Amino acid sequence: MKARYQYRFYPTDQQRQSLAQLFGCVRVVWNDALAICKQAEKLPKNGDLQKAVITQAKKTDERLWLAGVSVTPLQQSVADLGIAYKNFFDSRKGKRKGSKMGLPRFKKKQGKQSARFTLNSFYIKSESVYLAKIGDVSPIWSRGLPSSPSSVTVVKDAANRYFLSFVVEIEPVQVDAKNQSIGIDLGLKTFAFMSNGETAKSPDYSRLDNRLRRKQKQLARQVKDSKRREVTRSQIAKLHNQISDTRKDFLHKLSTKVVRENQSIVLEDLNVSGMVKNRKLSRAISLQGWREFRQLCEAKSEKFGRKFMVINRWEPTSQICSDCGFKWGKLDLKVRAVTCVSCGSTHDRDENAAKNINKVGIGHGHDSKRTRMDRKTASAAS
Repeated sequence: MKARYQYRFYPTDQQRQSLAQLFGCVRVVWNDALAICKQAEKLPKNGDLQKAVITQAKKTDERLWLAGVSVTPLQQSVADLGIAYKNFFDSRKGKRKGSKMGLPRFKKKQGKQSARFTLNSFYIKSESVYLAKIGDVSPIWSRGLPSSPSSVTVVKDAANRYFLSFVVEIEPVQVDAKNQSIGIDLGLKTFAFMSNGETAKSPDYSRLDNRLRRKQKQLARQVKDSKRREVTRSQIAKLHNQISDTRKDFLHKLSTKVVRENQSIVLEDLNVSGMVKNRKLSRAISLQGWREFRQLCEAKSEKFGRKFMVINRWEPTSQICSDCGFKWGKLDLKVRAVTCVSCGSTHDRDENAAKNINKVGIGHGHDSKRTRMDRKTASAAS
């Protein structure tokens, strides 16, 4: 199976200029190819697009500077456009899982920039990586590569950080599981409540989020294309990165722990797109990263040879006693604990839901009308 290994690096001033030129060329080639596709009645082939926006464009005075960078990232940019159109058509025809994808859009100078090198345009030395017409860059090797990479993508994010992202082949990891299965109920105050009684609280994003709100209001008042607006935009990007890095670190550690210790992992399908329509909770829900956690668990389950399941979102996991199966019905969100009138046991709302999620996932769902529904939900996209 394939995986990405990402490393940060700090280019020299000369390399920054060369990378800025490369990102600009990749962006122009994408935009030129997209403009041709929008005007054509039938979508051109990749080979024809490459001839038009790269080979023939280099011979003109307007695009003569395309010859100053490696041709491989330019070719990969046109290939990426073809993949974007294919994903759009597959999404419209129902061949691609997930939400509907829109048409490819023109790339802007601001924001994230990237360029991909394939095997004929880069190679790894002892401590550095050679990129064609860029030179040797020295990434921070936080961990070794498990195999020889097939490609490397140079990424510059909105906060002007540079990364090398390698695509490598990895082998499944054989680790014995401590537990047979586990059900996980996701929430806001407590990020994850597990069927074995353990809990995981997400980091506190409130301080960074409050600073982000203030900077966004400040950006809205500033004059467009001004230097101060650009400084504020960079500060907002850095705050977004701090929140994203904090969340990503938490989700990776939690998902690795869950997948390593359990043979079967069961989650509940959540209608996140519908939940964020609640204006009072939308920002808090978006900060949690429920979907990202689900994708990490699914990907790592494949890596560790585990079984990953997502149960139907219509399962009444909060309405049934996990001990005797008695259904007490819907509960208000403010009710955090409930005593079963049938068996007399007292349950924490989230812990009870996690136990029911685990039971439904391993095939021991309660015999109720809602539980016997044959509705299915799509698995997370890889």
